[in-house]
Amino acid sequence: MAKKKEMDTRFSKFGTVSFTAITKVNDFIDYLEEGRVMATRCKDCGLVFFPPRADCYRCLASNMEWIEISGTGKLVTYSKLEYAPIGFGDDLPYAIALLDYGDYKVFGRIAGDVPEEEIKVGMDMKTVANTLPNGQLNYVFEKA
Repeated sequence: MAKKKEMDTRFSKFGTVSFTAITKVNDFIDYLEEGRVMATRCKDCGLVFFPPRADCYRCLASNMEWIEISGTGKLVTYSKLEYAPIGFGDDLPYAIALLDYGDYKVFGRIAGDVPEEEIKVGMDMKTVANTLPNGQLNYVFEKA
C-alpha cells in the first residue's frame, strides 16, 4: 500500500491572518523561523522576487535560488492605517510601507515601536523577521 503524502502547510504560520497554507515557496517560513527574510532570484535572467516566487514571469523558468533581504532599503512611501480589513482590526493603527533595495522593492509593515514622527520618506530602513504574540511569523521594517 502506498504511503499517503503529507501536506506541507508551513505557510499557515505566516502573517496576522494567513490566507493560504500551501505554496510553492513554503521554505520562506523556515527562513523566517531562523530570523532571515528571503526573496527568490531567477538563475536564468536574474530577476528578484519579493514576496518569493517559484516561477519567473519574465523568462518563464522555474530555476530559482533563495537570496537574503539584507542591508538597508530606502523608504519610498508609507501610509498609516486607521481602518483595516477583517482580521487586522486589533492591530490598528499601523503603518504599511515600501522599501527600495535597488534591484527590488519590499512591501510590508513598519514596526510598531518606530515613532510616527521619526518616519520620513527617504530614510534608511531594514527588513527583519518578526514573531507575533500569537506565534505567527511575519517581517517588519525597522530604522537602520
